[in-house]
Amino acid sequence: MAVRQADVVLVGGGVMSATLGMMLRQLDPSLDIVMVERLDHVAHESTDGWNNAGTGHAGYCELNYTPETDDGDVTIDRALQINAQFEVSLQLWSYLVEQGILPEPSTFINRTPHQSFVWGEKDVAFLKRRYERLSAHHLFRDMEYTESPKDLEEWMPLIVNNRDPMQRVAATRIKHGSDVDFGSLTRSMVSWLETQPNFELMLSSPVHYIDQRDNGRWKLRVKNQKTGELTKLETGFVFLGAGGGALPLLQKSGIEEARGYGGFPVSGQWLVCGKPDIVQQHDSKVYGKAPIGAPPMSVPHLDTRIINGEPALLFGPFAGFTTRFLKQGSIFDLIGSVKSTNLKPMLSVSKSNMDLTRYLIGEVFQSHSDRVASLRNFFPDAMEEDWQLRMAGQRVQIIKQVDGGGGKLEFGTEIVAAKDGTLAALLGASPGASTAANAMINVIERCFPEKIKTPEWQERMKELVPSYGQSLVEDEALLTEVRARTLLTLKLG
Repeated sequence: MAVRQADVVLVGGGVMSATLGMMLRQLDPSLDIVMVERLDHVAHESTDGWNNAGTGHAGYCELNYTPETDDGDVTIDRALQINAQFEVSLQLWSYLVEQGILPEPSTFINRTPHQSFVWGEKDVAFLKRRYERLSAHHLFRDMEYTESPKDLEEWMPLIVNNRDPMQRVAATRIKHGSDVDFGSLTRSMVSWLETQPNFELMLSSPVHYIDQRDNGRWKLRVKNQKTGELTKLETGFVFLGAGGGALPLLQKSGIEEARGYGGFPVSGQWLVCGKPDIVQQHDSKVYGKAPIGAPPMSVPHLDTRIINGEPALLFGPFAGFTTRFLKQGSIFDLIGSVKSTNLKPMLSVSKSNMDLTRYLIGEVFQSHSDRVASLRNFFPDAMEEDWQLRMAGQRVQIIKQVDGGGGKLEFGTEIVAAKDGTLAALLGASPGASTAANAMINVIERCFPEKIKTPEWQERMKELVPSYGQSLVEDEALLTEVRARTLLTLKLG
């Protein structure tokens, strides 16, 4: 069997692999890159438009990124970090649009105001304090706050129509928020990569074997599920960007850095409305506060979505308990991921998160009426017959080993890289796709440390992302400059 030599192998055809492949192609067009995907098309697991919130997570409306402290203050550091990271993605997409690599922006990103909405004295006080803290920073200077019925009627008519006038409510808004169809974005990037020399896409080709040779290079075996053909790949660098499939492959790699990592899978569902007369009345993403005990991915929100060019309204997500790591995965994924190296952290997390498990199982057994009752907190006039249930994507939250051998459940995105820089994996969930460009810059810096220091790569990186190497959190003038360009180029202003 012939061995296919490559400089880079990208495992998984989602937004992370596509972003890394795109950036590496821009930095060094001579690199020979192979992308392998287990399905017969790219971007149809977590990256697909129906399988994620498409929010363009910028911290504008997601209340879980600004937790309340015991003394009633609000911490904003994570929101600032996530907002700056999303600005990096916007810069990369703007460059690709300007170069004609990505198509018309409206095919993958559309201006959709980001709003937060709360009710009750306690939550109104929280939202006002959050607004005061965030709007004082240049990243969030465009945020508006209101408790005015007249403003709310303009901002979110579906949500305030026929609501109890005695109920105290409040909202914030950022007009230049966005809805991102990460599936369309990724398919456009991969389509362009396929037109380039030294790039090969292998579909229907799951990785069955991965091992590092004595010379540091990696051997992979992939099997085409349609033809049965086996292909051996040998490469100097592997990226595992396979969503829920990344953890099992990371474990198979045997790298020391993978020890102690486990995964906690969570499924999701949306209520979907496609009725034009309802969809046309709501043009924003409105986020509320999560129920007590719910994971961050279950923060309720009523969203305007444009997926594959078609508008719809989505409410949810409703979380659920699952043992699959991928939507098209196996019910044995969870048990198969338990190893001697992560058994103690996994048991520790399962013991300390029984409330979360009970919550997820309870979500599974909700009726359609129960889900629509939750929707009516946001849309009082919602009718059961106008909404259908649709499966969202699978998420695998990170379980990490902590000092003493126990485990901690992490709600975020993390890169695990081999010490020698020859392999990296992306684990976790939200904010995920929105911060893909920043995450893949992290991979490049850790795994191509000498090349990224060269004047050539430094110059090219600053063309792709003008703020590269500088802090948008600290530098107001820089933020003003790059945001003006991205809002104009991507038609979000």
